[in-house]
Amino acid sequence: MRTESAPSARWPGESTRHDARHAAKVERIARQLRRRRNTRPASFKKKTPSHQVPKRHDQRRQDEKIDLSDLDQILEIDPVSMTCTAEPAVTFDEVVHETLRHGLVPIIVPEHKTITLGGAVAGCSIESMSFRQGGFHDTCLEYEVITAKGDVLRCTPDENPLVFQMIHGSFGTLGVLSKLRFRLVRAAPYVHVTYETHATLEAYQRAIWRHFTAQDADYLDGQIFSPTKHVLCVGRFAEQAPYVSRYDWLKAYCESIPRRADDFLTVYDYLFRYDRGVTSVTPKSLVGRALFGKLVHSDSVLRAADRFHRFLPAKSPKVIVDVFVPFSRTAEFMDWYHREIKHYPVWCVPYKRTRDYEWLTPRWWAGVQDPLFLDLAVYGLEQPPGRNIYKEFEDELLEVNGTKTLISYNYYDEQTFWSLWNKETYQAVKQLTDPDNIFRDLYTKTCRAALGLGAQTPGSGGSLH
Repeated sequence: MRTESAPSARWPGESTRHDARHAAKVERIARQLRRRRNTRPASFKKKTPSHQVPKRHDQRRQDEKIDLSDLDQILEIDPVSMTCTAEPAVTFDEVVHETLRHGLVPIIVPEHKTITLGGAVAGCSIESMSFRQGGFHDTCLEYEVITAKGDVLRCTPDENPLVFQMIHGSFGTLGVLSKLRFRLVRAAPYVHVTYETHATLEAYQRAIWRHFTAQDADYLDGQIFSPTKHVLCVGRFAEQAPYVSRYDWLKAYCESIPRRADDFLTVYDYLFRYDRGVTSVTPKSLVGRALFGKLVHSDSVLRAADRFHRFLPAKSPKVIVDVFVPFSRTAEFMDWYHREIKHYPVWCVPYKRTRDYEWLTPRWWAGVQDPLFLDLAVYGLEQPPGRNIYKEFEDELLEVNGTKTLISYNYYDEQTFWSLWNKETYQAVKQLTDPDNIFRDLYTKTCRAALGLGAQTPGSGGSLH
């Protein structure tokens, strides 16, 4: 199960040249980890900015860095098995460009071009094929993981299966993902999107359920613009297109959704239609876009936020959050949202329950009977004085047996956190891959260090808001 350097087993189809180059990178990282003589926190240096919500006091900026920036090669695209093997710092933009040469694309392609493969696994990325396949991690077949001790593990559903399952959503706290193999899907040159508008949430959910059960679309997402306007975006591959729209400069895709009956995009432009913003785009004026529109996109915004993090708000940051609500509890959640939050539009991505993930507790799963979730995403909500909207989301999700991603601000107390995330399975993997906790544990990293807070002492408990 363990080796002292790079793995000896070759992955199917991997070239000798790529294999040797990759092995050298893995050995460099493993050697750095093996030579550590302290247990101070360490985190990763990458070539692209993190797509976690930037935070002013994030303690990771002071950590010792493990340099992963050269893990940026596509190692193999197999058009027969329809798989891709790559290193984790490869961006989805790079993958899509290369797989399209074979008429293939990743099954789940997150909305921003510079999200990396490793980031999509660590953060459980979703998108509009999630109603068929779940998250990007659900399309992965194999991982290579470097432990904090410098050992290298090959992880599949059959070999180191618990490590394989728990790497998803671990936010880099269980080791270094150094290679992965994932499935691809055949793609036509274009995507034809039709927009179905519904006046009620009930009708909107009926339409989602109809497409989910019929599996009569390739892509499915939507936006909720108000309590009386819900638009479902139904995408289907198309061999030909009478025209194509592009939304990478003067026009914004999110602004077209409530205005059009249908649209045609190339597959590439469809996959990254939200790269400049999911529910809003800056600059808003035509003149501003003409001058700066090509410069403002997900990568530039995140790089600027990280570089100038001292100017990020110390209190009441804007709300950027993804929540997962069981399909049957959506009406209850949205009643609360329309009454208490009232920020629109809300991005809505149907998400198939592919398995009961090991990183969530059995108690949590026991309360969920639905085969489908709705990922509801809120971007750019200003927090009113005296309110912590993030905490309000967390409290409401407990009422509807929902959960959230951990990419944003998190205010869970430790007891509540581990009532949702599975501490038993997490610690079992942690003891194997990071027994000295140099990568921090999941609660400390996402709920404490991210906010500039120290690790909680035993028995301190309490809320963090």
